[in-house]
Amino acid sequence: MNWEIVQGKWTELKGVARAKWGKLTDDDLETVAGKKDELIGRLQQRYGMRKESAEAEVDGWIRGI
Repeated sequence: MNWEIVQGKWTELKGVARAKWGKLTDDDLETVAGKKDELIGRLQQRYGMRKESAEAEVDGWIRGI
């Protein structure tokens, strides 16, 4: 799945993201609103990840959906 599809289906995919990254709050997911950079930033904040690790995590998640 590419990121444009994720953006279009964000409302549906919020639950999937929440299940994968339980430290993300509902407010985090609302703020992300389908923006990849925002999701990466929130993962960095909540999980203490480096940017490269967060990007790899998000890219792996996209491939798995």
